[in-house]
Formats: sequence, C-alpha cells, structure tokens
Amino acid sequence: MKTSGKKLWFKVIALSISLMLLLSMFVTTGIGISGAAIPEWQPNTDYAKDALVTYSGKTYQCIAAHKSLDGWQPPNVPALWKESTGPVTPPSTPVVVTPTVPPGGQTFTISGVIKADVTSNNPAVNAGFKVEASGMSTYGISDNNGYFTLSGFPPVSANITLKITKTNHLRREIQGIRLSGHVTVGSANKPVQMWAGDMVIDGKQDDAINMSDIVELITSYNTSVGNPGYKAESDFNMDNAINMEDILIIINHFNKSMADYQQDYDYNTITYTPVPTSSMTTAPTSTPTNTIPSTYTPTPTPTYGTPPPPAQRMYVGYAGTWNTSIYDLDPKNIPNYFTHVNLAFARPDTTYQKGSYAFDQAVAGFEFVEGATTFTGQKKFTPQQVQDFKNIIAALKARGTEVWVSIGGWAYSQGSQWANFNAPHVVDLALDLGATGIDVDWESSGSTVKKGPPDTFSCSKDGEIKGIVSSLYNEIKSRGVKMGISIAGWSTGAYYVLGTPFEEGKVQWGSPFGGTMYRVVKDNGHMLSHINLMSYDGGEYYDPREGYEAYRAIYDGPINVGIEIAPEGSGGAVLKLNAEPGSAYDGEMLTGQNNMASKYYNVETLVNYVKNKGKPFDGFMIWQIWKQRVHQPAPAGAATENSAGQYICRNLPLRGDPNQTIPSLPPLKP
Repeated sequence: MKTSGKKLWFKVIALSISLMLLLSMFVTTGIGISGAAIPEWQPNTDYAKDALVTYSGKTYQCIAAHKSLDGWQPPNVPALWKESTGPVTPPSTPVVVTPTVPPGGQTFTISGVIKADVTSNNPAVNAGFKVEASGMSTYGISDNNGYFTLSGFPPVSANITLKITKTNHLRREIQGIRLSGHVTVGSANKPVQMWAGDMVIDGKQDDAINMSDIVELITSYNTSVGNPGYKAESDFNMDNAINMEDILIIINHFNKSMADYQQDYDYNTITYTPVPTSSMTTAPTSTPTNTIPSTYTPTPTPTYGTPPPPAQRMYVGYAGTWNTSIYDLDPKNIPNYFTHVNLAFARPDTTYQKGSYAFDQAVAGFEFVEGATTFTGQKKFTPQQVQDFKNIIAALKARGTEVWVSIGGWAYSQGSQWANFNAPHVVDLALDLGATGIDVDWESSGSTVKKGPPDTFSCSKDGEIKGIVSSLYNEIKSRGVKMGISIAGWSTGAYYVLGTPFEEGKVQWGSPFGGTMYRVVKDNGHMLSHINLMSYDGGEYYDPREGYEAYRAIYDGPINVGIEIAPEGSGGAVLKLNAEPGSAYDGEMLTGQNNMASKYYNVETLVNYVKNKGKPFDGFMIWQIWKQRVHQPAPAGAATENSAGQYICRNLPLRGDPNQTIPSLPPLKP
C-alpha cells in the first residue's frame, strides 16, 4: 500500500510539473484560441431547442423549437427564450429514439442510470450521454438524473453490446446483454460511471486518457463563459470556467483506457425482468423520433410583475381531456394566473413504457381527440403530435405554469384500476411528458368508516390509498427526480373523527366519503406537495370552510380550496361570485350544527376566508377549465370559469393578468 501510494504521489507531482510548464508556455507566448461566434437573433428563422443567439449584448438559449417572427425578440417571449448565463446543458428530459418493430410484435425496454465521475453542483453533468445498442438503429440520451431509456426492442437471440459516449469522455461498452425481457443497467445507488478526459483532437478520440488530452484541455485553460476560447464541452464540472479543477478531473483517471472500465464494472447491476406474453408491449402505429421538426409554435404571452416567491399562492386548473385537443392547451388559451394545469385523467393501471410516447386513451388514459378510443377504433398520436404536445407543456412551464398529470378521476376509479396501480409506469408517463408532478385523484367508492378518536380512526380502504401514495413517493425518490405529489381530497374526507369539531352531526350527516382521506393525510402528509380540496358536489349543507378546517387540523402544507362551475355533479349547490350584502366571511361555521351553507358558497366569501384565516401559501383549485365547454352553460347568476378566476387573481391575489380570459372554444368530437 505504501509503495503504490508513493508511485501515485510521484505521478501527481510529475504531472503537476508538466502542467505548470505547459501553462507557462501558453501564458508567456500568448497563444490564443478562437471560438465559434454565437449568431445574432434574426426574425423568420427556424431555431432548434437549446440553440444559442445573442441580442442586445446578451446571450439567450432556446426553450422550445420554433420559427421566429418580427416582435419575437428573446426578451419579449420568455416562453421561447431564456437568458443564458452558462454553458448549454443537455435537455432535462431523456431523448429517445425507438426502432421499427413489426405491428403486433413483442418489445422490450433497456433503461438505466449513468453518472459522470465528477464532483459538481450542477446535475447536468450526468446528462447528454448517448447510449446505443449494437446492431440496432436506436439510441437514448441521459437526462440530468443520468436516467436513459431505449424502447421498442424485439426479442433477439444474440447478446448485444451497449455503447455509451459523450464528447470528451472515455467511451464505454457493456457487453453480453441479452434481450429476453426488460433490462436495467445501473441504478441510482449503483450507476454506470463515466470518466471525463478523452478529448476530441482533430475530430477523433483515441479511447484513452493521456498527456495529449491534458495538452488539448490547456488550449482553453483559464477561460470562462463569455470568453472566446471557452469550450463548454471541456468544462467537465460545468462551473462555467475551465481551470485546475478540470485538469484534476483528467488526472483522476490518467493513463486509463476502455479496458479499465471492464475491471471497474459490477455486472450484478444488470437486472432482467421477464415479461409475460399477455402483457407484452405492442408497438404503436406511429413511432416518434427525435429528428421530427416541430410545427407547433407557442404563442408569446406577456409577463406581469416579478417572479413569485417560493410560498406563492396557487391556482390549480384541472383540464379535462375529453372533447378537447392537445392544442387547446396553448398558453394563449390558459390565463397566466393559473399556476398549475392538471391533465385529467391518466389511468392508474397504465401500462405505459418510457419512451413509447403512447399518450392515447387505451394506454395512458388521456381522451384528447388525437388519441381517443372511438367506435371505429383506437386513435394514436402521430410523431408530430407527440412533439407538439411536449412543446406545449414546455411552453406552459417556461412561462410559469406547472403541468401535472392527474391520475384516476371518477371514471378510472370504479373498477380494478386502483388495485392494479403501477407507480413506475405512471412516473415514466409523467417524465416523458415533462410534467412537474403527479396528482392522485382517488375516487374509489365502497370504503367503510370505523368512527373513533384520532388514534384509532380508520377506513376499510386506508391500505389502498396509503399504498398508492407511498409507492409513488418511493418510486420518485428512488429515481432521484424532482417531482411533486398532490392528492384530490374529498369534500368530507377528513370528517367524522370523534372528539373533534368535525364529528358527524356537528358537520354534514351521512356522507359516503366522510373520513376516507383522514388516515392518508395524517400519516402520509409529509409525502405531499399540496392538497386540492374538492370542496364541492356536497350539497347545500356542505360548508367548504369547514371542509378546509378539517384538513388543516391534520395537514400543515398548502391546501387549495376547490370550486366548481355549476351545475355541479351532485348535490345541487350553485357557486356564485359575490357574497350576500352584510354576510360575514367566517359567519355561521363550526357551530356544532349542520347549517344550510349556501349563503356562504360564493367566490368572494371563500377568497376572504382563505386570505384571512388560511396560511399564506393556501390557494384555490377549479374543476374544471373547460367545464361549460364540455358540459353545459352555467345557470343565470352563477360564477363562470372566467369571472371566478379573475376575481381570485385580483383579490387573493395571484401573480398574473386578471384581465386574461379562457376563450370560448367549441367541444370537439374524435
């Protein structure tokens, strides 16, 4: 051990002396490096995602592919451009190309986790690794978490080799992989490590890390973002500068070649998951590729004020997918005071495979006209529609509106869908869409309540809903991705607990869903980002203010009080905009009697209650954005989607323009 330690120390000293000599040569001789100039922004130009331009002395990075127009200068359209303060980072969502598979053929997926052996505060160091399979025209690109997926492989008898590459990194090959089922190569705990330092010299890499690589790195040494000689691909730790830290990264694996990877790799990290014939993935009719040009152009939307603080109030809008199109979600149709759009609904038992882009009703559950189940057969998203859908979501997120996938809903909760809930498939779907989080709308009926004090209170289906939230939380955590979880809380879901103000009779009598959310919120609330309280469909005796307080008694996080545009699904209550003259926003509540509450069921009262009695991060939720469009007009005197949203924006208040409206769009037929 002492001898090898001395050898390593002498090696470091020798390399350091060589480096100092080389550095002094470059400093004293004034050798300069010319870098490629970033072009000036131009109108009527096609820009790809991540393209760089300059405008008014600043550098901007393209967020969504588009064709520029007059007036769409980067500062004017934050949905399309962001100011670049560092090197271009690879996309945060894995890019996947799938091979062609005969219709009806069985397919498998290869996925895994890659990690750059680099100390860095920038997670993008793990992104951009290209993974190719031998003998097949398919590849995947890792995301910021190092996660990659290759989908659509037919079974083959011969073993295949995975080749992993990235500019200025030592190429790696993992051999002997058999395609007899889904394959996982590496994990968050034991990722496939990649070594930086095999520099591209004269357009080639020599599959080794040696002195020529150090010499090449020194050509851009002591440069930073904005300097002509700075090369982002040589900034291994992505700290916006090329310095001694990057040279030490090369030294860490100095004199190594591809053969040294094999000695370093634990083949036990490869796992094989057999797939029963009955559950094999069938290749979609149309297979997306990452080379499809996008025709969708997000509509520029103005911004108002400054970015909100972390504790901003939310306004969540559920966007039902039936009788609508993915193109209806264009930011121009969604007022910018919506902080969240929940896509409703995906199937809890979805068989979605990462990289398949099967966003249709049969697989994902969404009922958009582009992928609806019809009397004439199942419609499938075209490759162009897949790309456009992802671009729309990216445009909403870029302007400050998060997009969540809502799973379940009434239609997907009445059979065995929740019993067959599959957290990995749901997370795969959300990741492929670029969603920010997953909303659990568990509307399972038939849960019986065992009324008791807080410690013993329980329902017969507590195990199901707690298992759903826990498995989803653990799946997200195991992948190391940043993704939130919310639940849609039943109106009376925290009622009927003995010894509290919410005992049956003190609040609403006989609700079939009374207490069904109590246990999961109380025991698993730390796993939730927020609760969307379905404080509607409860009839004229249900008081949303009391419903809010029942959840607040057991949950410290954000609660979004829900409103529904009349006519409601059940109960007959009608949401109005303004309060009756002289009524108090906190009057006649928690009196120990189940009062008629319709006097207080209006947007004005609820806004005042949340603003004055709630927490500073509580907000609102609306069911749903397209309610009148896909159902029927609101009755005379009732609040509408626009009047309610604008009132909340002005008076809660919300960030955004309270004059923006949801346009009147016709319902669509698939």
